[in-house]
This record gives sequence, structure tokens and C-alpha cells, in this order.
Amino acid sequence: MSSTSKNEQGAARLRQYLLGRSRPQKAAITGTVDLAGFLGCGLVATWLSGASLTPAAMAALLTATVLASLLSARLAGLYRSVVRFLNGIDLVRSALMVTLLPCVFGTLLVLNSVLPETAVRWAFSYLAASVSYVMASRYFALWFLAAVSTRKREDVIVYGAGSAGAQLIDSLRGNHKFRPVALVDDDPTLHGKRVKGVDVYPPSSIKPLMQKLKAGRVLLALPSASPKRRKNILSRLAVDQIRVQTIPEIDDILSGRANVSDISDIEVTDILGREPVTPDMALLQSSIRGKTVLVTGAGGSIGSELCRQIIPLAPERLIVFEISEPALYSVTNELAALKRTLKKRVEVVSLLGSVLHEARLREAIQAFDVDTVFHAAAYKHVPIVEHNILEGIENNVLGTLSAALAASEGGAKSFVLISTDKAVNPTNVMGATKRCAEMILQALNETSKMTMSIVRFGNVLASSGSVVPLFQKQIREGGPVTVTHRDITRYFMTIPEAAQLVVQASAMAKGGDVFVLDMGKPVKIVDLAARLIGLMGMSVRNSENPEGDIEIEFVGLRPAEKLYEELLIGGNVTGTEHPRILRANEAFVTWAQITEIVQNLQQAITDLDCERAYSILLSAVEEYRPASDMHDTVWAQRLAAMAGDGDHTIVEFPTPPKS
Repeated sequence: MSSTSKNEQGAARLRQYLLGRSRPQKAAITGTVDLAGFLGCGLVATWLSGASLTPAAMAALLTATVLASLLSARLAGLYRSVVRFLNGIDLVRSALMVTLLPCVFGTLLVLNSVLPETAVRWAFSYLAASVSYVMASRYFALWFLAAVSTRKREDVIVYGAGSAGAQLIDSLRGNHKFRPVALVDDDPTLHGKRVKGVDVYPPSSIKPLMQKLKAGRVLLALPSASPKRRKNILSRLAVDQIRVQTIPEIDDILSGRANVSDISDIEVTDILGREPVTPDMALLQSSIRGKTVLVTGAGGSIGSELCRQIIPLAPERLIVFEISEPALYSVTNELAALKRTLKKRVEVVSLLGSVLHEARLREAIQAFDVDTVFHAAAYKHVPIVEHNILEGIENNVLGTLSAALAASEGGAKSFVLISTDKAVNPTNVMGATKRCAEMILQALNETSKMTMSIVRFGNVLASSGSVVPLFQKQIREGGPVTVTHRDITRYFMTIPEAAQLVVQASAMAKGGDVFVLDMGKPVKIVDLAARLIGLMGMSVRNSENPEGDIEIEFVGLRPAEKLYEELLIGGNVTGTEHPRILRANEAFVTWAQITEIVQNLQQAITDLDCERAYSILLSAVEEYRPASDMHDTVWAQRLAAMAGDGDHTIVEFPTPPKS
């Protein structure tokens, strides 16, 4: 082993030893080093000033000066500071504070009585020596503690030369993973300049810069940029297959919820570039502030986000109602932390229960005098419900009726059903059950004093079952990325945006309303997959690019899956006071008809007659056009067993004809 390698290993061990000490231990080590350093500064000052002192006077001078310097350093906070994160201005200020008191102390108490003619000269000499020592020692410590072998650090380019980019440069210099080698910015006045010692280049230089500097990725430091600008930047980078990561939103940084150095993969919201609409606070607070609100399915992706959006609106009480114990535990803890952060005095009540248990839910609504109910509890995964038809119908249809009746009889004033675009002209059981749930609300509204409304929207990003986390996982694992069909499209919206719009829509309800959220333009899923691959620094492997990194594999539509989703039944729609919320005017059946449908469904479920229940659902939802035959797993197994072919666990059987 070479002497250089031995030195590097020794330095690394010393660095790890120092970094592993406790704060008091680090302060003691720093103070010991400073004692020797200030003693040296006193000797240098005596030599520079030409002072002739007796041994006793010299000892008195150095003792007084060193003690005063250590005291000043402590008062200036040098032993509380984290050396790795000191900046230049703080360091100069601290150095001056550290040296000023010793100079005055030494001059007045010692030199002035011993060698008055050299006192001022000595003071200036000590000032120069001690400032130099403090600055040099801290910069050396900063360099030594942050030093990492360049072989272990990845060179990166930072996009954004503003304040966020400058902060990121500072953070990365103490980072053991990345080393900033260049800055890129759209502002031409910054090109050719240096920020934090790093050169700034135009965006057109990114690709050649990455090749020249062997940079592995681009870190996007534009937390305050508009969604449209971020989308345009990412679209350019995706074409060049440049790995891109980003820092948090500026609001999260300013609020302390995140740090500028919290680097993460690009969110799909950046790719879609949806411009957010500022919420109408009057609408947000109308059905929440000072009231008791209950959310069913509060542990799910939509239900939990509704709870997060409701807490800041200062309800008197929030009741989280959830059938899953782990989900209830998780969301309760999260809301408790959110309350502490926002300093909101909201009573959060956690209730374990099923919406099918009507008496339990009604008792809770009466006991807590609930004003508003948001019904988010539902089975929503298309393939799972398609293979578990009876459970899907019972939970989504009968569960909605149970929750609505409990709310109405319990004295609630408002009930909001969270629906889906799959309820429009459904081709699967899940969509048909949600449409049937809508019909129940519309019919019940005619007989109930409670205001009932429905909010219908499409896919929400990062919800359970969303394609985006699945795609990112598949890309990290080397692919392939699985897409059901080349032409499949979906609407997308962020969970917080959807939850805010749901709350605002509830405030505009008059009774029986069907609110449709403006989801923007539909997105082609294959294009979404290709962009994600490009922004993770890889290319799509296909016939045109056989040497690419990740293949997109088309696996075929899942049972009853649609190529295109719709949001409206018919075209009768009007606007509301909110630009992204529309009111649909749709035909609905009477309460007497719904009662008969529900009774028949209940009997079929009691009899475990899947075929009968499916036939009733098919007849009840006029727009339901199944994309394929039934797929219920248990029912198919029973048929297979009756036919003497028990080895086949899934058997398709014909869909009953429309009556």
C-alpha cells in the first residue's frame, strides 16, 4: 500500500472519529486546539510589536490574553456552531468578536502598565494574528471534515442559480454523495458569472457539460418556478435522457417542513405541469370552520388527504372513521403531528368501524352532533372488485346507503359522496357500483332533509394503485415498465388539489348535486412512462432504439378496463362560482325504485348468489356495458367444482343479458 493511500486512510479515520464525538466532546477538542492557537498568536504579537517583557510579565500577558480569547470565543458562540456549516460572514463576525476583548484586556491590564509605548502596536499585532488564526483554523476544519475522496462523490449540475441554487451548493459541499461542478440558469445575465465559486452556463450547455464534466445528474433548484416552466424544462431534459432530481417546494422550505438539501426524484406533477387554482377560502371554510366533520374511509389516500386539508380550516372536531386498524392508527398519529405543527386546537376523534354497521355509525353521528360527512370509504381497484363482486357491491352500494341513512337519521346537515370518473358509462363492476351509489344519493335527497351531493373526479397522483409509483419502481429495478395498452389515457390530479376541490364543492351543494372536477387534459399513459424513463437518465428500448435501457411492455387491458375515461353522463353541465368545479345535471331514479334495487341486492348477497347480484346491478345501472364476462373468483371456482374441474381457479362465464 502506498504512503498516499495510508495517509488518506488515516485522515478518513480521524475524520470519522471527530464527526462521531458528542457536542460537548467536540467543544472540548476545539477549545484545547484554540488554547494552543491563541497562545501562539500572543507570542507572534509580542515578536511583531518588538515588546521587551520580563518572564513574569510575559506569563501574565499570555495567560490573561488566552483566557480572555477562550471566554470571548465561548460568548461569541464558536463552540456551539457546527463548523461544517459556517459561512464566511458569520465566521468573520465571530473572529472579530473573539479577538476584540482580548486585545482591550491585554492592552489595558498588562501592557499599559509595563510597556505603554508598545501597547497599541501589540494590540494590532494580536488582532491580526488571532483573526488570521480563527479564520484559517475554521476553514481548515471545514475543508477537512467535508473532504471526501472524489471517487466516492458524484459530480452534478445544479439547474437554477438563484438563492435556492446557492443554498444547494452550500449544502452539497458538506455532502458525502454529490459535488456541484456547474450551474445552469435561464437568465442570460448570469451566464459566465460565478455563484458560490461555481460557473453559470446556459441551459443549451447541459448535454455537452455532462459529457465534459462527467456529471451524473441534474439537480433542479427552482422551488418557486411555475408548473408550466418546470414542465418545459423537464420536457427538454427528458428528450436527452438526463437524470433529474429536485429540491422541495419553496413553501415547504420556508415552513421548515423540508430542507433545501432534501433531494428527491421528479414528481409526475412536474411533468404534467398543471397550474394550480388558488382555493376560495370562503368556500373552503363554509362547511368546515367551527363544525364537527366526519370522514369515512379516513385511512385511505383520499380520506386521509381530506383530513389533512380539513385540520387547517379549524373545525371544532374531526372524526376519522376507518375499518382498518393500522390505517386508523397511522392517520391519527399523522393528524396529531399536523395539529402541533399548525398549532390548531382541533379535537380529533378516531373511530374504528365499518360503514355497513349503520347503527354504529348513526350512534357516532348523534353522539358527536356531526354537521358534515365526507364519504370516502370504498373499494376502488378495478381488477380486485371485478374478482370479488359480492364484496364490491356490498361495500360500495349498500355501504353508501348505510352511511347516508345513518347521517340523515343521525341529524347531519350535509353528506358528500366521493365518486369516480369510472362511474360514467361504466364497463366494470367497480364503476357500476359507484354509479349505483350516486343513484342512491340522488334518490335519497328527495326524501331527506340533509343536503346530499356527489363529487366525481378521475385518477389522483400517488394514491394507492396509482401507476406513477409503480412505473418509478419498475424503472429503478431495470424494467420493463408495464402499460396495459398503447392508446390508454387517463385524467390526473394531485391528491391535495382533489381534496381541496371536494371541500369547496360541498359548500356549493343545494341537494342532489353532481359536481365534476375539471381534470385538465387527459394524459397518454405510454407518454407518461417514456418521460419518467427519460428523467431518470435512461432511454426507452424499442425497435428504433434496440440499445435503450428500459423497455415499455404492453400487457393488455385488465378485465373490464376502459381505454378512455369520461366525467359526464350526457352533456348537460353548468359552471359554478369555482373555475374548476362544474355542476352536472343528470337524470336519476326515484327512491321507490332504488329501494327495490337495494332489497334485491341485499337478498342476493345474503344468498351468496353472485350471478343474481351481478344481474341486478347490470339492470339497475342503465349505462353499464361490461367489457367482458364476469370474473368473480369464488363463483367461478364453485362452477368449476360443480363441473368436476376443480383445478381451474378462474372460469369466465357469460354476462347475463340486459333486461
